[in-house]
Amino acid sequence: MGDKDKLISDEPIEDDVRSASSKKIRNEEQNLRGPWYLEGGFLLFWALLFAAVVLPLFYSIPRGLTIEDANKGVFIAERAQNNLYKLGEIGTKVVGSDNNENKTVDYLLGLVSQIQENCLDDYFDVEVDLQVVSGAYIHWTMVNKYQGVQNIVIKLSPKNTTSTTYLLVNSHFDSKPTSPSVGDAGQMVVAILEVFQVMCTTKQNIRHPVIFLLNGAEENPLQASHGFITQHKWAPYCKVVLNLDAAGNGGKDIVFQTGPNSPWLVETYKSSAKHYLATTMAEEIFQTGILPSDTDFGIFVTYGNLIGLDTAKFINGFAYHTKYDQFSNIPRGSIQNTGDNLLGLVRSIANSTELDNTAAYETGHAIFFDVLGLYFINYTESNGVILNYAVAGVALVLIFLSIWRTASISDVSLGYVLCWFILILVLQIIAFVLGIGLPIVVAYVFDKYGLSLTYFSTPALLIGLYICPSLLGLSLPSYIYLKLQKNNKVAFAQQLQLVLHGHATVLALLDIGLTVYGLRSAYVPTWTLIFYAIPLAINLLTTLHDRGFSWTGVLKIFQVVPFLYNSYLIYCFIVTLIPMMGRFGRATNPDLIISALCALGTVLALGFVIPLINMFRRPSMILFALLAISAVTMYTASSTQIGFPYRPRTNVQRLPYLHVRRIFYEYDGTVVKDDSGYLFNFQDRRGAAPLKLSTLNMTGLVSIATDCTTVMMCGYPLYDHRWVKNRLQIMWLPREEQIVPPSEPKLELLAKTEVGNNTVRLDFRANTTDHASVFIQPYEDVSIVNWTLPLSYIGQQTASHLYFSYGKDNSPLTFSVDFYKLDDDFEVPLGQFGLSIHWIGNEGDAISQTFASKIPSFAARVDWPAFYQRYIF
Repeated sequence: MGDKDKLISDEPIEDDVRSASSKKIRNEEQNLRGPWYLEGGFLLFWALLFAAVVLPLFYSIPRGLTIEDANKGVFIAERAQNNLYKLGEIGTKVVGSDNNENKTVDYLLGLVSQIQENCLDDYFDVEVDLQVVSGAYIHWTMVNKYQGVQNIVIKLSPKNTTSTTYLLVNSHFDSKPTSPSVGDAGQMVVAILEVFQVMCTTKQNIRHPVIFLLNGAEENPLQASHGFITQHKWAPYCKVVLNLDAAGNGGKDIVFQTGPNSPWLVETYKSSAKHYLATTMAEEIFQTGILPSDTDFGIFVTYGNLIGLDTAKFINGFAYHTKYDQFSNIPRGSIQNTGDNLLGLVRSIANSTELDNTAAYETGHAIFFDVLGLYFINYTESNGVILNYAVAGVALVLIFLSIWRTASISDVSLGYVLCWFILILVLQIIAFVLGIGLPIVVAYVFDKYGLSLTYFSTPALLIGLYICPSLLGLSLPSYIYLKLQKNNKVAFAQQLQLVLHGHATVLALLDIGLTVYGLRSAYVPTWTLIFYAIPLAINLLTTLHDRGFSWTGVLKIFQVVPFLYNSYLIYCFIVTLIPMMGRFGRATNPDLIISALCALGTVLALGFVIPLINMFRRPSMILFALLAISAVTMYTASSTQIGFPYRPRTNVQRLPYLHVRRIFYEYDGTVVKDDSGYLFNFQDRRGAAPLKLSTLNMTGLVSIATDCTTVMMCGYPLYDHRWVKNRLQIMWLPREEQIVPPSEPKLELLAKTEVGNNTVRLDFRANTTDHASVFIQPYEDVSIVNWTLPLSYIGQQTASHLYFSYGKDNSPLTFSVDFYKLDDDFEVPLGQFGLSIHWIGNEGDAISQTFASKIPSFAARVDWPAFYQRYIF
C-alpha cells in the first residue's frame, strides 16, 4: 500500500476516534446532569418559597391592641375602630351634603372635645379651629372653585413653646358618591385622632407643635387642603406634612412619595416606623401621573412648599370609591399598623432638630426600599449612582475573569471563549426581549378579541397568562443553544455558566442605562446583580467554578434573596394595580401594564434561576409543561366563566352614569335641542360589553366622540376634569321619555358693560346645586383677556372649564369675564356657555330608578340626575 493510500485510509479512522471522543464527553456530561424527574421539583421549590415566605410577610399585620393597653402610651386600635364604626354609620359624605357638612363635622368635633378634656394641661396646649374656607386654583384642565368647605384643625403645642415650625398631619373625611368612606379615608381619620389622644395624654416632651388636619373636601378634588395651606392662620408655620390616604381597605401602609429633596425624612421613617413598606419605585411610578389617583400631598408641596411623606392603604382596592367600602373590610390589625407607624413618626419629627430649618437639610433625593417588611435600606441618590456603576462594573469584571478562567481550564484561547460568549450574549438579549415581550403579546391578543381583564377576579390566571410565557421566553434561546451547539472544547457546565453571565451582562447594561437616564429605580437591577456577583466571586476564589455544576450550589443559595425581594416588590405592584385597572378607562389596554409587570417580575426574580433547568437531563419537559399551563390557562380565561372579570360585591364593574336632560338655547333664546338620556363614563376597557350581555336594554348606545368635534365640550354635562379627559370614550343612551330635573337653575347674564380697549365685561350668576360646572368657549374672533378667576388659566384650554362646589355656603355662583374683540362690535354673539348642574345623591325619576334596578349585580352604579344648558351670549 502506498503512502497516499495509507493516508486516505487513516482519515476515517481519525474521524471515528474524534467522534467517539466527542460522544464520550457528551455521555460524561449527561451523567453529571440531574435526573429529569427532579426538574419539576426544582421549579416547585421557588413557587413554594414564594407561598411560604413572601405571601405571609406581605399580608402580615400586627395584633390590634385593646383598651386594656391604654395606660402604656401606645396606639390603641380598638378605640380607633370603635370610632370608625360610628363614622361609617353616618353613610356617604359628599361635599355639600348634610352628612358631610353637619353630621360628620359634629361627630368629629365631639370626639376632639372628649380627647381635649383628658389632655395633660401641664404638658400641652390644645387649640381647635373649624375653618370654613372658599377659594379657587387650577387643577389639571379646569379651574377648581370651592365655597364654604370645612376643615377641622387641631393644634397640639408643647407647654410654653417658642417654636415657629410645625408638623402637619393630614387626612380627609369626605367621600365619593355612594361610598361610606370607611377605607378612604375614615380609617386614617380615626388613626389621626387616636394619635392625638395618645400624644396629649402621655407624659412626654416634644419640641414642635403638631397640627392635625381633618379636611372635608379631598374628593372634590383636593379643595380643603388648598384652602388650609393657602389661607389658614397656622399654615405658614407648617414645614413637614404626613399625609394619609387610601386606595384600598385594610392591610399595610405604603410610603409612595417622600421629600422632595429631604433624605432625612426617609431616615426618620426607618428609625421610627414599626412596620416597613416603602419603595423608590412606587414613588417614581406614581409621579409619572399614569395612575388614576391624586392626593393632598401634591397640594401641600406645590402651594405650601412643604416636604413630607405620603402614605396610603392599597390592599383590596376593589371596594375603593364604591358602596362596598365598608367597616367589615377593615381589620383591627390594619388600623394598628397605621397607628404604630404614625405615632412613631409624629413623635420623632416633632422632636427633630431638622424641623427647625428644613431647607438646611435639602440634600437631594433618597433611594429607599423595605425587604419583605423586615428590614429597611436607604441611601442618597448620589451614593446610589456610585453603587449602581460600581456593581455593574464589578459584575462585568468578574464575568471577564470567569471567561478567562473557563478558557484556562478548557485549554483554549481567551478569544475562543469570548467568541462563544458574544453569541450567548446575543441569545440572552433575545431571551430578555422574549421574556418581556411574550406576555405583552398575549395581553395584546386577548384585548384584540375583547378579553381584557380576565384576571380581575381571578389573579391566579396571571401565572398561565403572563408568567409562564415569560419563563418560556427566558429559557428557550439558551435551551436551543445548549441543545444544538457542537462545542466540545468547553464543558457543558461552563457553557451553562456563560449563559448566566450573558443574563448578568444584560442586567448590568440595563442598570447603567437606567442610571444614566436618572431613574432611582435602577436600584432593583443593582441589588439583583449584587447577589449574582457575590456567588460568582466565591466560586472564582475557590475551585467550585471549575468543578462541573458545583458552582450552582452557591449561586442557588444566594439567588434566594433576589427572588424573595423581586417577587415581593412586583407582587406589591400587582396587588395595587389590578383593582386600579378597573378604573383605568376604556382608552388604554390595562393588560399591557399588568403583563409587563408580571414579565418584569419574572425576569428579575427568576432570570438567573430558569436557565438552571438545563442542569437536568430533559429540560424540554419543563418547557412543554410551561406551554401546557399557558394553553390551559388561556382556554380557561377566554372560554369559561372564570375569565369573566366581575363578581358581585367583591370585584365589581364601576358604572358611573348621569340621567341627563339637555337644552340648547340660541342667541335669541330659542330652543334648538331638548333631549334626554343616560350618559355613561365607563371606567374600564370592557366598557359596555358586559352590560349588553345582561337583560339591561342598551339599544341605541352610541359614542359622543363625533359631537366633541362640533360642539363645545361635546354638548354634555361632563362632571369634572376626569370626565373631560375621558370624553372621547363616553357613551350616550337616548331616552324617549323626557327627564324632568329636580329644578332648573339658569345661568343669568346680570350685566354687559363695555370697559374700553375693545373689551366688554359680562357678569354672570347661577343658583347651582353643590356640584356644577360652567364651560366657556369664545368664538374665533373673540378672546378672553380677564376674569374673576385665576388669570393664569386664560388661554390654556380651547374651552375653559370652571368646576364649582360648595359645602356650608350655598350662595350663588358669580363671576365675570372680559372679552376682547378687534372690531369692537359686541352686539353679536361672543361665544358659547354651558351650565352643568348635578344632583348627587338623588335617585332620579321613576323611569331612571327602573332602569337602575335592571343593572346586573356585578356592576356598582354611581348615578344621579344632571341638567345641561347651552347658551350663546
